[in-house]
Amino acid sequence: MRADGSEAGSAAELGHDRSLLLVDDDSAFLKRLARAMEARGFQTETAESVAEGIACVETHAPKYAVVDLRLEDGNGLDVIDAIRNLRTDTRIVVLTGYGNIATAVTAVKLGALDYLAKPADADDILHALTQKPGEKVEPPENPMSADRVRWEHIQRVYEMCDRNVSETARRLNMHRRTLQRILAKRAPR
Repeated sequence: MRADGSEAGSAAELGHDRSLLLVDDDSAFLKRLARAMEARGFQTETAESVAEGIACVETHAPKYAVVDLRLEDGNGLDVIDAIRNLRTDTRIVVLTGYGNIATAVTAVKLGALDYLAKPADADDILHALTQKPGEKVEPPENPMSADRVRWEHIQRVYEMCDRNVSETARRLNMHRRTLQRILAKRAPR
């Protein structure tokens, strides 16, 4: 509570259930984000893998979740799926350093509210978690480059093929190893 009587951040908007699950394999980032979200009124629980995230969900399905897409032991979408199986009102934000349209669409279909690229600050995450239904997001100041559009298309086909490299390469008429090199790189700006 602040000196003026208002709660810190948007804590008043959080409601009585302030449980937040943070899933990210970057432990330093995870600790910083947990502290920042606790300062904004959340009761945080952290996990550094898909397995830990699913175990946390099975113990207590949170009201809010921030899930990294790429984790060392798998895909963060599996954690989102586990949350949705136990609780349909959880407000989920996908946070990743490997942003692409295809996984954003998949995350939204699974029930994520928003998809933020790293590095996103705690205020951006708070806004995404507490945005009102139908609230519009500001369009980006810088549109995607041609290289980024190509990369997005490859990612979309890759997701449509259930992340099967051989099938994706066949559909894109591309050599499998070339595709693997593209998939291993970060998205172009």
